[in-house]
Amino acid sequence: MWRMCGLWDVRPERKALSVADSRNVSSVLLVALGRPIVGNEDARVDMTTGAISPKLFSLAWPLVLGNLLQTLYNLADMFWVGRVSTEAVAAVSLMFPLSWLFVSTAMGLTAATIALVSQYVGAGEDRRADEVVAQTVLLATVVSVILALVGFATRHWLLYWIGARGAVFVEALAYIEVIFLTLPLTFLFFAFRSSLQGAGDTKTAMWLVAISAGINIVIDPFFILGWGPVPALGTQGAAVATLIARLFATGIGIWILIRGNWGVKLYVRDLKPNLTLLRKLIDIGYPSTLDGWARSFAAVAMAALVARFGPAATAAYGIGVRLMSVSWSVAGAVGQATATGVGQNLGAKTPDRAAAVTRAATVGTMLLLAAAGGVVWLFPATAMGVFVDDPETIAEGVVFLRIVALSWAFFGGLMVVQGGFRGAGNTGIAMVLSMLSRWVVRLPLAGLLAFGAVSVTLGGFDLGPVSVPAVEFGYTGLDWGVEGLWWAYTTAAVVSFVVGVAWFLRGTWREGVVEKQDDDADQESVAATTDD
Repeated sequence: MWRMCGLWDVRPERKALSVADSRNVSSVLLVALGRPIVGNEDARVDMTTGAISPKLFSLAWPLVLGNLLQTLYNLADMFWVGRVSTEAVAAVSLMFPLSWLFVSTAMGLTAATIALVSQYVGAGEDRRADEVVAQTVLLATVVSVILALVGFATRHWLLYWIGARGAVFVEALAYIEVIFLTLPLTFLFFAFRSSLQGAGDTKTAMWLVAISAGINIVIDPFFILGWGPVPALGTQGAAVATLIARLFATGIGIWILIRGNWGVKLYVRDLKPNLTLLRKLIDIGYPSTLDGWARSFAAVAMAALVARFGPAATAAYGIGVRLMSVSWSVAGAVGQATATGVGQNLGAKTPDRAAAVTRAATVGTMLLLAAAGGVVWLFPATAMGVFVDDPETIAEGVVFLRIVALSWAFFGGLMVVQGGFRGAGNTGIAMVLSMLSRWVVRLPLAGLLAFGAVSVTLGGFDLGPVSVPAVEFGYTGLDWGVEGLWWAYTTAAVVSFVVGVAWFLRGTWREGVVEKQDDDADQESVAATTDD
């Protein structure tokens, strides 16, 4: 039966782990209970049969924990760097926008990989899923190496562009020079994680993130502060610790893919460029990359608007966003699990069940976040007081949470619906919904509601021999003050959710991106690369 549905097809070349193999894995990766952290194909979740909600939970909870562990990973660097100097902290903080651009690029590749691998696995075309894995590894390697080389060559200009000056520039330079070396490792780990996630295994990558974070936390003070025989390297030490931790996680991840006992397998012979498949990965992936970039820039623009209302409003906004980030971690993880479930079911030609997966995930997420938002709405001062004791900031935060907490369920629901689109390979629709929420509704509405008479002058300067005339644009807003920004946030979440659900109900995503004719062109090459 399992072989018929194609999800648990144990191919001849992929034997289950022997007792000796299991012991070897266990000796490398152990949890406190002495059980192996990573397993074989038993870790895969088949979303095409059985009760949907328990299987969604099985897929989602490792992703939630992985997101939280990644946050811990980043906080560890900041904690130990804070023992060096204020300039060191500023240097590491300045790297966030740049790092997010790189992560967004990697996320574009993973969105395409999850969609294709899950749909091939659902269709019983595991060998085709293997080829997607190899082409993802190839593309991730090429793109990351190019980015690393270009970034390293332009590192001085990049740091100046993001505002690093003086001692901060020196500290940031020492940090970024090593971080560029880690870029290929980061991309390859994304490739590994998305490959297994598409096959229905979210636990293995989570455990590797956990171990990697643990390594980073343990060795950070040695390289940053110079504990033991290691010289104190400051911010560069934080980057070195990150490099070592990511090298471990990526090395184990690639070994798992080559081993092939975890649902998908990396064949070295599949690394030969397949232009058709590479083009499909790029076509499906680039909207997710643009989506990430747009979200990053929108966050910067929103922060700039909030800053106009003073430090108390800015601090309240920063704390409120960090509280919201917990809901984002949950909704984002469920959205990724939904992408896997939708992809598998579209591959298995069961689009109605794919819709049911999205529906169950959306309703469950919205109920959970509505409850969480309700608690915050009832006790906003208590939530703010955990982070700050300034009365003015708490007062601003109470207003923020009382308005924005109302949108948590809608914001989370939209993220899950976007996950459904991504699992179908319709990453362009997911991107449009993000653009709608942030750039079409939230930011323009924020300007209209928060401010009164606004005038903006463009031009009015000389560019060499050319004189650019000044053009003035203006409008009269409602002048609600900072509360207008918060209402724009909530309104955008509700509007974009309604549009996203309506778009999803149209059913244009039901065909997926894996078609039989796509396989025919490469059938001979696939057969030729089958392991002997």
